[in-house]
Amino acid sequence: MKLLIVESPSKAKTIEKYLEGEFVVKASVGHIRDLPKSNKQAIDIPGGFIPHYEISPGKEKVVAEIRSLSKKADEVLLATDPDREGEAIAWHIKEAVGLKNPKRICFYEITKDAVKEAIKNPREIDDNLRKAQEARRVLDRIVGYDLSGMIWKKVRYGLSAGRVQSPALRIIMEREREIRAFIPEKFWVITADTEANKKDLISFVCEKEPRDIKEVEKILEVGKKEKWTIKSVNETEAKRSPKAPFTTSTLQQTASTRLGFAPSKTMGVAQKLYEAGLITYMRTDSTNMSVVALDQISAVVNKEYGADFAKRNVYVTKSKNAQEAHEAVRPTDMSKKVAGFTDEQKRLYRLIWQRTIASQMTDAKILRTKITAQVGDGTQTPDFSTNGSRTLFEGWLKADPEARGEDVELPVVKDGDEVKLLELNSEEKSTEPPNRYTEAGLIKELEKRGIGRPSTYASIMKTLDERDYVRKEGKTLIPTDTGDVVSTFLENNFANYISDTFTAEMEDELDDIATGKREYLKTLKDFYGPFAKEVKEKNKIEKVNNLGEADEKHKCPVCGGPMVIKLSKTGRFMSCAKFPDCVGARKIDGEEMAGPKETGEMCPECKKGKLVEREGRFGKFISCSNYPKCKFIKKDAELERQNSTGVACPICKTGMMTERRGRFGNFYSCSNYPKCKNITKAKPTGNICPTCGALMMAGTKTIPERCSNNKCPNNRPDKLEKKQS
Repeated sequence: MKLLIVESPSKAKTIEKYLEGEFVVKASVGHIRDLPKSNKQAIDIPGGFIPHYEISPGKEKVVAEIRSLSKKADEVLLATDPDREGEAIAWHIKEAVGLKNPKRICFYEITKDAVKEAIKNPREIDDNLRKAQEARRVLDRIVGYDLSGMIWKKVRYGLSAGRVQSPALRIIMEREREIRAFIPEKFWVITADTEANKKDLISFVCEKEPRDIKEVEKILEVGKKEKWTIKSVNETEAKRSPKAPFTTSTLQQTASTRLGFAPSKTMGVAQKLYEAGLITYMRTDSTNMSVVALDQISAVVNKEYGADFAKRNVYVTKSKNAQEAHEAVRPTDMSKKVAGFTDEQKRLYRLIWQRTIASQMTDAKILRTKITAQVGDGTQTPDFSTNGSRTLFEGWLKADPEARGEDVELPVVKDGDEVKLLELNSEEKSTEPPNRYTEAGLIKELEKRGIGRPSTYASIMKTLDERDYVRKEGKTLIPTDTGDVVSTFLENNFANYISDTFTAEMEDELDDIATGKREYLKTLKDFYGPFAKEVKEKNKIEKVNNLGEADEKHKCPVCGGPMVIKLSKTGRFMSCAKFPDCVGARKIDGEEMAGPKETGEMCPECKKGKLVEREGRFGKFISCSNYPKCKFIKKDAELERQNSTGVACPICKTGMMTERRGRFGNFYSCSNYPKCKNITKAKPTGNICPTCGALMMAGTKTIPERCSNNKCPNNRPDKLEKKQS
C-alpha cells in the first residue's frame, strides 16, 4: 500500500480520483499541532527558542488514523501546500506520527499531469522553509504576548497587539490623523454649457478653480458678455497595456473592488477552486506562467478573438523575495468552464480567467481628445476645457470589458470655431482630506512597504475587524476608539517594533532563513535581547487611566466637577475625575449616561459594597458597587421566569434551563449558574435521550430533535444514517 497525505478533504478526493487507486489519500485537515495557549509552556526561550508543540484539540483521531495507515504503507508521500506553511505541516505530520523516511512532493495545480509529475520527483522536507515558518510563529507569539500583556496592564484588559497587525493599524491611524488635522479650503468650480455647429452640446470646465468669490464673479460677468471660440483641439493616440496575471495581493485587491469580497472571503473561495483543480495555488507573489499555460492562452485568444488580439507578454515580478509559488494565480485549463459551483466561485473564477487571458493580449488603442475654449481674447478669464476618449482598438479589453470604462465622444470642431454659450454656473466646494483606506488599498500599501506576505494579508484584515480596531462603512476602514487608543499607546512606547523599517526587515530575515542564508537561533536572539529589555523598562510607565481631560463645557452631571475621557469596551466616554467617589458619566458627544443606581441593599457576598443597578451590553442588571473586587451579580427572578424554558436541568435537577444572551448570541443554561454550568446552544425540548440520558434539543426541519451530548450518536443522526447506509 502507498499513502499520500494532503491537507484538505476536498483536495484528497480530487487527487484520489486522479491516482485511480494507486495511493490511499488521507487529509490532515490543516495543522495537526500548534503551540499551547499558555506562553510559559509554549516556547523555551533560554533553551534556544525551542517551541513545544502539542496535538491540536480534535486532531487526535486524525493523527491516530495516519499513524495506523503509515505502518501498513510501503511508501509515504507528504503533499501539503507548496509554501512554508505547507512545509511546516508536512514536518509536523512526520514528527507527530513518527514517520521514518517520508518523501515530500509539491505541485502548484491539482491536475492529473501535475500530481503524477510531482510523484515522479519526490524530495526531502525542506528544513529551511520549515524553520522560516517556525521562526515566524515563534516571533509572532513572543511579540503578541508581550505587547498584548503590556496593553492589558497599562490600557485595558482584553486588548491585543501583533507584529504585523499593529503596523497595519498604525498605517490606518496615520491616515486618520491626517484627516483630523486637515483644514478645508473653499474653492469654486465654474462650468459652461455651450452649443457648437448649431446642434452639438459641449460642456466645459474652467481650468482654474478660484479661491476668491470676487474672481468668480468677474469670470461669470465676462463669460456672459464676451464671445466663446475654440482655442485648440488636441487629439493624442495612447495605449493601454494589459495588467499582469494575478498574485495573491492583486487578486485580493481586484476582488474587493469589483466583487465586493473581503480578503478572507476571496482566499476561502480561491481555496475551493484550487482544491477542485480549477486554478493554480492562490498564495503567490510571482507573475510567471509556464510555457504550457502560455500556449493554452494563445490558443484561446486566437480562437475567441482572432490573431490580431494575441501577443506574448512578459511581466517582471515586483517582489524581490517572490518564492511562495512558481506561477501566478491562473486557471489550470483555459478552456474549462465552471459548472456546478456556487455563484461566488463562478464570479471569482471568471475574474481570474479574464485577467489571465487579457494578460497575453495586445494593447488597447485609445484616442484621447482635449478641446480648449477661450472667452473673448483670452486675457480676462482663464481658459475652459473638456476631455474625451474613445477606443480605437479594444485589444485586451475585449477579454476584460469591466476594465474598459466609458467612452466619452466629443463633437467634431476645429480651431477658431465659435460656440454659443447656453449657461454659465459656479458651484462652491471645499478641498477634501485624503481618503481613508479600503481593504484593497491597505493591502496595496502593506505590499508597497514590505509588511507581511501573501499568506498574511487576509488574516491581518480579519484580525483588525475581530479585535474591533476598525469598522467598515461600505468598503472604507474607519479606526474605532479602541483602535485609536491601542495604536497611540504602541506608537508612544514601542515605535521601533511597529515601524515600517523593523517589520519589513524582519520579513526579509525570515526570507533569508527560508533560503538558508540566515540562522533561526541568531535571528531570534538578535531580536529578543533588545525587545525584552524595552518591555521590562516600559513596565515602569504609569497605567493609562484616562485619555485626557474632557472639554470644560462638559461638567459631571452628578457633582458638577471636571470630567476625563476614558475607554470602555464600547468606545470612549467621559467619566467624573473623582471616580470612584463619584460615578457621573457622559457619552463622548456630551449626552448624560445613566450611571449605577443604588437599590438600598447591601452586597450579600462581600458585606461591604452596596447593590447597584447597572446598564450592560445585554440590558440592566444588579451587581456589587465594589466591582471588580467583588463580582457578585444578583439574579433577577422575574427575568429568569420570563426566559425559563420550563425544562428541568438534568445535571443538578434543581435548576431550570433558561435562555440567556452572550457575546456569541443566545444560548441555554441552568438557572443555578455558576454553581451548575450545564450549557447548550440549542433549545432543550424536555425529552431525555434514550441512548445516553442527556437532554434532547430542538433540531432542524428534517431532524426535529437531537441529543445535546456531542459524543452521542443521536447528536447527529443524519451522519449516523449516512454511515449505516
